[in-house]
Amino acid sequence: MLEKIFENALWSSRFIVILAVIFGLIGAVVLFAVASIDIVVTAKYVFTTYATGAHPEKFHQDIVGGIIGAVDLYLIGVVMLLFAFGLYELFISDIDPAKKDGSENKILAIHSLDQLKDKISKVIVMVLVVGFFQKVGYTEYNGAIDMLYFALSITAVAVGLYFLSKVGKK
Repeated sequence: MLEKIFENALWSSRFIVILAVIFGLIGAVVLFAVASIDIVVTAKYVFTTYATGAHPEKFHQDIVGGIIGAVDLYLIGVVMLLFAFGLYELFISDIDPAKKDGSENKILAIHSLDQLKDKISKVIVMVLVVGFFQKVGYTEYNGAIDMLYFALSITAVAVGLYFLSKVGKK
């Protein structure tokens, strides 16, 4: 009898994961809101700049940097969503509305910790790639060797993305 009580308590303890799910969703909403505000601020900057006739030296870099920064935040928000959905499906229950019409959503379908880890790691790599290109936009190149390093780094990113796309495919 003591064993049965302990096992029931142990099994019920999985519901502590709901905290990670709730705060993961809150984190995703916050990231989406901040990224959206960044887009609005960037758009306002563009309209104000054109309306006043000013054209700052790094105008295009500022616009691209602002938008890429927002994309970066959106991707991190997606990581938080994947994390929350994955934990919920693994520890609590399947998400019934996702399966309601018979066509299961493949993006959010997570059946093991390895699948969750793979999906999150792919999005994290994309966040790193976006961050890399954001930093590249603000880099100053002072010679041929800098341009060579730039070309090699882009080649390395492209090769890495190629192999990442092959992971999990037969």
